[in-house]
Amino acid sequence: MINDQTKTNGLILSSISLGFNTFACLISCIIFLIIIYHLYYNHVKREDKITIVLCGHIYLAIVMYSSMSISMNIRSILGDLYDQSFDSSWCIFSGYLAIVFLGMSYMTFVNQAFYRLIRIVYSQNRWFQSLKLYIILPIIEIIIVTPVLLCVLIPLNGVIYSPNDHFCNISYTNIPGILSAAVIIYIGPFCCLLFIYIHITRFIHEQGNIQTLIIKHRQSRDLLIIRRILIIVSLLLILGIPAMTLVFMFIITGEEYPLLVRISYFPVSASQMGLSVALLFSIPQLKNIVLNLGIIKTVTPVNQVVRGTIQMKTIVGTQ
Repeated sequence: MINDQTKTNGLILSSISLGFNTFACLISCIIFLIIIYHLYYNHVKREDKITIVLCGHIYLAIVMYSSMSISMNIRSILGDLYDQSFDSSWCIFSGYLAIVFLGMSYMTFVNQAFYRLIRIVYSQNRWFQSLKLYIILPIIEIIIVTPVLLCVLIPLNGVIYSPNDHFCNISYTNIPGILSAAVIIYIGPFCCLLFIYIHITRFIHEQGNIQTLIIKHRQSRDLLIIRRILIIVSLLLILGIPAMTLVFMFIITGEEYPLLVRISYFPVSASQMGLSVALLFSIPQLKNIVLNLGIIKTVTPVNQVVRGTIQMKTIVGTQ
């Protein structure tokens, strides 16, 4: 059992995390709908269309993971206030589902970097620049990643119900389980991003002055976007340092801090909120869509007034 002060601190953490996750979910949902609207009603170049579709995948992944996190936060708050228990098979299933969604949110960044790799290094390969490929790519990854993740975690009894937190998650005292999940969810995508960035950087330097000015400009822009994505993912890994510190303290001392799980999820919630906004400034095509949306809303009423004025003048002139 945990004392009243610890329970109060846990309630505060869960409440703030709920606010972060709700903000991330709402903003990501709005931007995702704007992307769908833009793709459906506006003419978009093929290259930009793929980039925008990949951005849509990122925001959809944030919406799904934030929704699961909101459910976990609500259960924590209700458990703290009313001592409710949510131990059930659905709780275990939702715990695994949250891990899959979190892994997919990182893989969507890898997909963005992979597309830049194809555009720069393997620009002659048209099949890997197909829009249909990048539309179904997340589905393929879910089919591949989910069984791998479950095959690793289920034998290790990875996801369990936490009576102190009132939701199901990977137990941080289960060292093999938490390390396996970290490798699949965090370390794997980060290594892929790092490899892609290094490979593109070396390729651009080897090309020297062979490429035209237009191609160089496009390559520099793509490299800048990958660098920004790499920085974002690196910051996400850094935000996990507090939780990993507590895990190492448990390994050394054998004592588990009661709020370890909530402390570890808190920076993840903050990062999801930050990501929903930071991506707008990291990817030019996405930023232009949102900015142009505001311009369109401003210009349209003015155009309608001008047309109405011209029509009135025509009528008066004919009379």
